[in-house]
Parts: sequence; C-alpha cells; structure tokens
Amino acid sequence: MNVDISPNSCIVVGAGPNGLAAAIEMASANVPVVVYESAATVGGGTRTEELTLPGFRHDVCAAVHPLALASPFFQTLPLERHGLTWIHPRVALAHPFDDGTAALLQGSIDATAETLGRDARAYGDLMAPVVVHWAHLADDILGPLHWPRHGIPFVRFGLQALRPAQSLATDRFRTDRARAFFVGLSAHSCLPPSRPPTTAFALVLAAAGHAAGWPIAAGGSHSISKALAAYLSTLDGRIVTSAEIRSVGDLPEARAVLLDVTPRQLLVLAGHQFNWLYRRQLGLYRYGPGVFKIDWALRGPVPWKAKECALAGTVHLGGTMLEIAAAEQLVARGRHPQTPFVIFAQQSLFDPSRAPAGFHTGWAYCHVPNGARFDMTERIERQVERFAPGFRDLIIARHTRTAAALELYDANCVGGDISGGASTLGQLFTRPAIRLDPYSTSAPGIFICSASTPPGGGVHGMCGYHAARSALRARFAGRKEG
Repeated sequence: MNVDISPNSCIVVGAGPNGLAAAIEMASANVPVVVYESAATVGGGTRTEELTLPGFRHDVCAAVHPLALASPFFQTLPLERHGLTWIHPRVALAHPFDDGTAALLQGSIDATAETLGRDARAYGDLMAPVVVHWAHLADDILGPLHWPRHGIPFVRFGLQALRPAQSLATDRFRTDRARAFFVGLSAHSCLPPSRPPTTAFALVLAAAGHAAGWPIAAGGSHSISKALAAYLSTLDGRIVTSAEIRSVGDLPEARAVLLDVTPRQLLVLAGHQFNWLYRRQLGLYRYGPGVFKIDWALRGPVPWKAKECALAGTVHLGGTMLEIAAAEQLVARGRHPQTPFVIFAQQSLFDPSRAPAGFHTGWAYCHVPNGARFDMTERIERQVERFAPGFRDLIIARHTRTAAALELYDANCVGGDISGGASTLGQLFTRPAIRLDPYSTSAPGIFICSASTPPGGGVHGMCGYHAARSALRARFAGRKEG
C-alpha cells in the first residue's frame, strides 16, 4: 500500500458505519488514522444505487434506521453539518391486518396504544418504564456486557428482555392484534419469536420509535456514510478506496489495526497471529438466517387496504402472531416459508429524491436460510398483494438479490446474514468470542469493530465506537483526547 503512515497511527479496514465510527473516535483522540475500503465508495451496508431504472434510487441494504438517532455515539457527531438530513415519517411502523386495519408505532405511547384496542393499557404499562429511562438504558444496552450504570431500570428491562417474545406477548396481551404487532417487532432479531432474547429486540425497537423515531436519510442511506466520511476528513482522517486487504501483512506498520469484518474474514486476515483458543472460538461463531431482498420501481404509491400504512416509513407484512412465528420457525429449520414475514419500506413517500415525479420505490426483504439461492419474488409479492390489492399492477421494474448474492455484494453479510452473526442468547454479548473485552483479539494491536461485536447489527456506529475505545486504552494510553 503506497500510503505514508506513521508507525504510531491507527489503520481501519472497512468503511461501513462501524469502521467509519471507529476511525472518527480514534481521530477525535488525536490518533492519525487511515481507513482502507475494498469498494470504490464508502458505505458498506449504507449505500444507495439506481438498481432498477434511471432516477429510481434504492437503498442497497439498510433503509430505515431505528437506532441511528438512539445511538449515544451518533448523537455526539455533527453529521447534519456534513450533508445528512433525517426524515421522520408521521408513523414509524404500520402492521396491517386482513380486516383492512393496522396497528401503528408512533412517537406517542398513547397514540400507539390506541391502535391496539383492548390491549392499549397493557402496552402502555409495558413500554412506559423503558421509554422513560431510555436515555440511560441506551448507554447500557448498546454496548458490551458490563455492570450497568443505571442498575434498577436495566434490571427491570432485562427481566422482560430475556424472555421469548411469543411467550411475553401471549401472557401480557389478550388480542392477537397486539400480539402480532409485538412479535413482528421481535422478528428483526432474525430468530423465531419462541426463542430468547427476542423480547429484547421488540422492546428496543419500540422504545426507539417512541423516543427518537425510525428515520430515513434524505437522498438515501449513503448520505449517512458520506456524512461520516466528510466529518472524518475534518479530523484529518484519510480514506483509501478500491484497496482490497487480503492479510494484515499487506498493511503498513501501525500501532493498532481495527477490522470491520466478521469472524470468517478475521480468520483469513489475521488468523495466523491468533492463539489456538481464539481461532477455535472464531471458527465456532454462528451466523444467522440470510435475507432475500427486492427493490421495485413503481407507477404510484402502494394501494394499502389499511390507509394508515401510507403514513408509515416501514410496514410489517406478516398477519397474525402465529403466522409470523411459523414463518420464522421454518427459516430456522432451513426451509422457505410460503407466507414469509416481510419488512417493507416506502422511502419515496417521504423523500421525493428517490424517484421521478409521480413514481415511487418499494424496498422489502424476508428471512431465508443462510446462503439460500431460492427466488422468493413470487412469495413476497403475494404477501404484499394480500395487504395492498393491485400492487403488482404498479410494478414497472424490479431488482432482486438472493442471500448468496448479498454475500457476493458485501462479504460481511455471510450467507446473506445482515446482522453480523446470529443474535442468540449465547452470542448477544459474547460475540465474537468469550472475552472480557470482545473488541480485542488474542493478537496485540488487532481489534474487531464490526456488527459481530456488541451490540450487533444496525446503523448506530456503537460497535466501532467501543472498539476504538478498547484500542485507545490498550495501545494509546495517555493520548490526549481532542
């Protein structure tokens, strides 16, 4: 690599949100930092491209960002001054039902509860303690396992969060409306709702919706990574694109190397420097289900039966709790559900830059077995049509990507896993290995900063932030922070 780097510098490999977050934290501590990115542009899971037709801008991976504004680290960054504008749909999430109505996640707990009928009070009683203490809980939840700074709220949260979502929903709610709404939130875990800790995902996503919203980035998710890169440049951080790193031996000498990769790539890049125990743990690391994704160019807005869905940035298409649970259980068993749980986003309703005037975009995915090559287009579109009759008539072009193809696009999506690894109870805080510091490796100076570390998947930068803090403590003790 023909880049002039001081031996006292830090190198980051991978310019996704976590890699850029790590670089920003290092640069903020006055550590010279260089980021290497194998692609021609920064972004990782936050890129936006014209996948279908000219003028239709689709988010390639992440589209809606429930944890972005809830991220304690992102809250400290002046990203708005570097071109990032957050757009807040009036409704964060809609969950439609076959009767033409929908449950809605809104900023107000009371407004959300009103859409849950007889379970309004039960929902309010569940969420109010989480939302009231959210600012404190976010610090404890979005990081490695540690003694909580705010013990009582965290313990109360944990007692609920460790439960399977299906069990909690059945015990707490009387109506299938509320049960389906809650279990749909839990399905973002990529686990069947019969398993722990799926309630944690439902509580966190609902609380984020109430406390901060589920925003989209104006112009596309790539605006997030571009703003992070622009801010890094003001701190004198450098980014080298189109630079594929095959081994840490390819890198210039540096005091710390932070790798925004999953355990599989970590073994390839630096496995020869690790001890046998750490290599073994990385080799046993488990990846979760993949996703099959579709992007559509549409002639008009989606004709939802439940009109409230037109107010939502995200729509959960799964029907009842039992339907969602059955679909996710089939995926866990290595099968493709006939009626998948579909996560649908409609950014162009709120951001006119996404499509030509009068036209719209659609974005959706469902879970599939890891590494699957099966085409789920018909099954996903049938599920959309179920809640929006006439949807197929609006399609003028589509772009699909199987789980296997997603890994070819982004090596961090192993087998199409968009979460950096299975979010099981055993891997929630011990990812990628059982260590007091999950970001350090057994090789001095080498750290991992991807979603394969706590707190896991999502666009929040917290994995990168915590990895950088680990590197600063271990390799740059006494460094004056900016």
